[in-house]
Amino acid sequence: MCVRLPNGLPFNVIDNAVEFGREITHVGPSDDAATHHDGGSPLVGRTAELGLLDAVIDRLGHGTPSFVDITGAAGIGKSRLMAEFCLHARRRGMTVLRGRAAEYERHLPFHPFADAFADLDHRPPHAPDLLDEVSRVFGGRGAGPSPGPVPATADRFGLHRSVAGLMARLGRAGGLVVALDDVHWADPASLELLDHLVRHPVPGPVVLVVARRDRQTPTALTAALTREAGTEAVLRIGLAPLAEQECVEGLAPDLPRDRAAHLYAAGEGNPLYFLSLLHAYREDAARRRTSSSAAAGISLGELPTGLGALLLNELAPLTPSQHRTLEVIAVLGDHAVSPVIRRVAGRTDAELDDDLDTLARRDLVRRGPGGRMVLRHPVIRTLVHESTAVRRRVEIHQAAAAELARIGAPAVDQALHVERSVTTWDPQAYAVLRKAAEQTASTAPTSCAHWLQAALRLLPDTAEHAAERRDLMLRRARALGVAGGLRESRDLLHQVISTAGPDETGVRTSAVVLCALTERHLGRYPEAIALLRRELSRQPEPSPSDRVSIGLELSSSAPHNAFYPQMRGEVARTLADARVLGNELGEAGALAVAAFGEAYEGDMAAASGYAAQAAGLLDGLPDDDLTALCEPLGRLGWAEAFLGRFTDAERHADRGLGIARRSGQIYLLPLLLLCKAHVRIQTCRLRSAWELADEAEDIARGIGSSELLAFVLANKAQVRVAASAPGDPEALAAAEEAVATMGASDNWRASMAWCMLGYAALTGGDPYRARDALLRAGGDDLRGLQPSMRPLLSELLVTAALSTGDVPSASAWSERAHREAERLGLPVQRASAMRSAAQLALHHGDAVRAATLLSEAAAECARSGAVFWEARSLLLAAPAMTAAGFGARGAAMWKQGHRLATGGGAGLLVGLAEMTRPSVPRTPPAAPPWLASLTVREREIAELVAEGLTNQAIATRLYLSPRTVETHLSRVFRKTEVATRSGLAARMARS
Repeated sequence: MCVRLPNGLPFNVIDNAVEFGREITHVGPSDDAATHHDGGSPLVGRTAELGLLDAVIDRLGHGTPSFVDITGAAGIGKSRLMAEFCLHARRRGMTVLRGRAAEYERHLPFHPFADAFADLDHRPPHAPDLLDEVSRVFGGRGAGPSPGPVPATADRFGLHRSVAGLMARLGRAGGLVVALDDVHWADPASLELLDHLVRHPVPGPVVLVVARRDRQTPTALTAALTREAGTEAVLRIGLAPLAEQECVEGLAPDLPRDRAAHLYAAGEGNPLYFLSLLHAYREDAARRRTSSSAAAGISLGELPTGLGALLLNELAPLTPSQHRTLEVIAVLGDHAVSPVIRRVAGRTDAELDDDLDTLARRDLVRRGPGGRMVLRHPVIRTLVHESTAVRRRVEIHQAAAAELARIGAPAVDQALHVERSVTTWDPQAYAVLRKAAEQTASTAPTSCAHWLQAALRLLPDTAEHAAERRDLMLRRARALGVAGGLRESRDLLHQVISTAGPDETGVRTSAVVLCALTERHLGRYPEAIALLRRELSRQPEPSPSDRVSIGLELSSSAPHNAFYPQMRGEVARTLADARVLGNELGEAGALAVAAFGEAYEGDMAAASGYAAQAAGLLDGLPDDDLTALCEPLGRLGWAEAFLGRFTDAERHADRGLGIARRSGQIYLLPLLLLCKAHVRIQTCRLRSAWELADEAEDIARGIGSSELLAFVLANKAQVRVAASAPGDPEALAAAEEAVATMGASDNWRASMAWCMLGYAALTGGDPYRARDALLRAGGDDLRGLQPSMRPLLSELLVTAALSTGDVPSASAWSERAHREAERLGLPVQRASAMRSAAQLALHHGDAVRAATLLSEAAAECARSGAVFWEARSLLLAAPAMTAAGFGARGAAMWKQGHRLATGGGAGLLVGLAEMTRPSVPRTPPAAPPWLASLTVREREIAELVAEGLTNQAIATRLYLSPRTVETHLSRVFRKTEVATRSGLAARMARS
């Protein structure tokens, strides 16, 4: 059913394509003072759904779903059900925070969360440190000044963890419910936060409830909720139309049955439409009763035919003044507090009070949180907003922007009104939009890009402003890139590159380098290399300093797509240019690239030299000078990790993380986080390694680079395998996801994904799949893999081959592991080759050689600090030592390996420990005192008596005289306190 409103706007009021409003929970005035939070009308139907929600409360924190997803068509009752759930939770003593997204505030970052967390303003702070951290982002949504600018060190992924931490802390005081309505209208920053909370449920008695319309929900959130809907973490409740009996008896029990049935049929079981039809029916009946034609009766066919018309009919009795006040409230939204309404509407206090009183009596306006005036329902706001004349709307936005500027509201709040009211060049409005972009750059880059685009629309496209336009475009491209809009970012950068003038070399070089980085994240390495080489060869030639910047980015393509040996010349030229210029930053960057490249290729002597030089330069520079060197710090860290210098690697990764966070270089965080996670795997700190990999995954998903995400997932799979019990299906699933995400790519990152699949398959008991995956990663001779990984992967292939009975292949892989390890000269790799040889020795029954090799492998790992591999070597050595006849030493090695494994959270090694646990020698039961008192000869004679032998037979067997037997036997009778041979036999049997 469709109706066209007086201003010509069409509204479809039945199907899910409805773009306006939510469920009506009140038909007339309500005496509920908390209408923002709880519905005042009785809940009709939904008994089963409410039962599911009550069960969530009953089991909160004990295996209950931590996320409830309420879906359904517009008006079906989602908000009303949510309100009832919140009421039940509040009665149980839980903290309840309610917020809602708004149709016209979709560029205000974290809007529904800000609305919900505003409820904490008048509560004692359960977590003042975390609350302060999030309040700078969530605060300032009213008309008053913001609590302060977003700190420069803020990043949106850190904020996600802070919000989860705050929710966990709040939940400890009796449980927490955070209920967010209309999330299909949520801003991108809120959607990203919701995605984080879906994938990382808040621990403890905390539940997040969202209500949304399926068809209007952004794809990313739908995918996240669908992905988790099959787990116990998410409970999905889809609302269907009400049954006729429930609807009629619950909402119109006094209406004649035939007319109620007619209304139900017209509303198709949708409570919103049914209530609107019912309200219009009763209003019309009341008018007829007071008119001369009342006796004529009323026909249902005379009712308005559309929801929009039904609701607008409520506004007909308003005076022009009251209608204008309603329009101002609809346009102001979150800023509709009395002082702002009065100034924007141009009313006196008395006039405004009269208008608000009338609007409140008609239940069109209610008082919301923070003293805000809100329309009864978002659908009313939509109708009023859209039916307001365009010119009048613009005037309200202009006045609102001016008033918010006067009272010092955040630039983001001002920008919301500036964007909708200023269409020509206005320096002051332009400054507000730029300021709004700055305030959202670190925590809400999508909003930042939006405000920059609004600023670009205002900025004249003239030669006078050309340089400034390109600067804005460059900033917007950077914001789009970190927000996940890589392709749009690349297209914008191409515009900057093609339009930059000959005197704008700095902007052009920045755009070229950023564009190449974007191409890398898109997996388009040939395009990145071609773009950089073209820039190096253009005329006039780039300046030496620009050559260094371009050379560093060009070198960074190895080993992702180009072999490092092909880039050695470029790295050498970049290093020479930097040294000629005295550019320490460029020199350090080139040295870090060289260290990483040589370590990857297996020239550990050269890598060690470059790493030492790079570390010497970087360690001597202050943090402020290293803003542009976060990626080189990451590359240096990875090179040091390959070299087995774990302490140095973690130190440089930590420094890079701090600088990247402060400078907003979010796209570099995964490289640094994974370097640190890799170190913690090697040093057996699996719990923290998992947290680091988890954070890297969040960022990779936010950036939108499938190749980066696949690399992150491969590293996360490595953590999962090491941390999980042998055969854990989640470990294999993580590796399979990494391979699937990588797709058809064939580079370093792809090989990592396939290696982890082989590792997971082998620990899961599938040696054939493990062999195939490992050979897919590196080829038949593993030459496609970096040399530092070959000994370990050869060890895995030895295990797989022996598991399938292919001893010749196992011998060949063991020999290759030895050759590779000797060439590298690194302890962890030598230990891996020793474990390979030990497997073969055990297969051939040589326990002594196996024990010796495994003992030496443990010592090699201990010297380098590779605790994970030390523990593995010890646990494998323990049974070999026992078999070689050194049981005590084997038991001690097992105990040490088990301690390292459990302390580091290495579930894989704990499982190995259970399989190699030394058998405890059986201790014979203690002999009874009478038996212990017998001498060896006396016990021997007693046992023969118990067998039924005579004294003569005993004497013959023991080569004794019968008299000697009799003497010993008399002593036995005395000590055992028995007097007969049969009594002695019985006692011996019992012992």
